[in-house]
Amino acid sequence: MARILIVDDDPALLRLLSLRLRGEGHEVLEAVSGEAALAKLDHELPQLLITDLRMAGMDGLQLFEAVHRRHPLLPVLMLTAHGTIPDAVKALQRGVFGYLAKPFEARDLMVEVDRALAASQALGANIPVDGAEGDAGEAWRESILTRSPRMQQLLAEARMVAQSDASVLIQGDSGTGKELLARAIHSASTRARENFVGVNCGAIPENLVESELFGHVKGAFTGAVRDRPGLFVDAQRGTIFLDEIADLPLSMQVKLLRVLQEREVRPVGAERSVRIDVRVICASHRKLEDEVAAGRFREDLFYRLNVVNLVLPPLGARREDIALLAQHFMATLAQRYGKPVTAFAPGAMEMLVGAAWPGNVRQLQNVVEKCVVLATSPLLDTGLVQRALSNAVGEMLPFDEARRQFERDYLTQLLKLTAGNVSQAARLARRNRTDFYALLGRHQLEPAAFKQGA
Repeated sequence: MARILIVDDDPALLRLLSLRLRGEGHEVLEAVSGEAALAKLDHELPQLLITDLRMAGMDGLQLFEAVHRRHPLLPVLMLTAHGTIPDAVKALQRGVFGYLAKPFEARDLMVEVDRALAASQALGANIPVDGAEGDAGEAWRESILTRSPRMQQLLAEARMVAQSDASVLIQGDSGTGKELLARAIHSASTRARENFVGVNCGAIPENLVESELFGHVKGAFTGAVRDRPGLFVDAQRGTIFLDEIADLPLSMQVKLLRVLQEREVRPVGAERSVRIDVRVICASHRKLEDEVAAGRFREDLFYRLNVVNLVLPPLGARREDIALLAQHFMATLAQRYGKPVTAFAPGAMEMLVGAAWPGNVRQLQNVVEKCVVLATSPLLDTGLVQRALSNAVGEMLPFDEARRQFERDYLTQLLKLTAGNVSQAARLARRNRTDFYALLGRHQLEPAAFKQGA
C-alpha cells in the first residue's frame, strides 16, 4: 500500500481516480487545485503525485515545477487530453515521470502507478530530502541520482550482479558515471567492507603498467628501491576497477588474461606468484567489440571480462534526470563556494534540459559550477546559464553525431509517448510507416520494448 496524492479540478474525475486507487489498497489524498496540493505537501509527503495537466489557476506543469524544487525525487504522473500531447512531451523533458492520455483504462492507470511506485521505492522518494535519513537499503547507490526508468532498470541489474563475483564490463560515453556505477556495485556486494581500488589504464605510462598492477620487488628495475605489492594485491578480497581498459597495451592484455585465469599475480622480478581473491570490474567509453574487430583488443580477454555487460545511457537519453542533477549540483556547489544560490530562474532550467550535453553528467556539473561561481544573486538566470553553455562550445559534438543523438532521443520520446505504437508514432513524426521503421532500424530501437508492461 502506498500514499498517493491526486490533483484535479474536475470533481468527477477526482472521485473516480480516488475510488480506483483505494480499490487497489492505496491511501489516497485529494486536492482540487495545485495550490491545495502544495498545502497538503507541507504536512504529508506521498510516494506518488498524480495531477491533471490542464487546470484552472496553477496547471499541472507549474505544480510539477513547484513540487520538484521541494521534493526532487517524488515521481509525478501527468493526466493529459489527447490534444495536449506536445505539452506532455515538454513535461517528460522537464522530468515528469510519465503520463496518461485521457480517457484511459483502469488497467493502464495501474500499470503506470505500479511503475512509478517501484521507482519511488527505489529512490526513497517518500523520505524528505532536507536532512532526514535515507533508506539504508539504498545506501549502496546513494551517489547516483536518477528518476529515469532506463537508469532504474540498469541499477536493478547492477544490484543483482553485485551479489555474485562475476566480472562486469561497464560501457558508456565519457562523463556518464562509469566509476560511480562500479563503486555502487562494490558497495552492494559481499566485498563492501574491503578495498575498492580504481585505476585508469590510460593514465599509466606503458613501461610501468605491469609494475603498477602486479607489483615489483626491490631491484627489479632502475628506480625499484623497495618492494611494492601492486594494485591487484591492494584490492585483495575487495574490488579492482580497471577504467578505460581499451587503453591497455596488447602485451599487458596477455598478462591480465593469465591473472584472471590463474587468480594469481607475479610481481616484476619476483620468483613466486601471489594468490589473489579480487572482483574485477572494467569500463570503457569505446566499444570493445569494435576494438576486437580492429585487432586492438584480445578476443579471449574480452570474453573473460564481458561476463556481464552494463551500458550507461548518455545524459541526452535520460533528460528527466537533468533537472534533478542540476538542482543537486547547485546546492552542493553553493555550499562549497559559500554562495547564497537557491534556485534556477524561470527559463534557465528549460535551457539546461534542452541542451545537447556531449560531455554528459560531467559537463552538466561543470556548467552548473560556472553558474554558481559567477552568480551575483540567489537565482541562476537564463543569461548566466546561456553564457556557461556557450563557454562549453568546445565540448560540442560533431554535427553528424549530434544529429544522430537528437534523432535517437526524438524517436525514443515518440515511442514512450505512444507506448510502442508505430503507426501513432509515425503519424506524430509525419512520416510513413516504412520510413519510420527504417529510422528505428538505424538506431536499433525495438517498439515492443516500449509497450505497456514490457
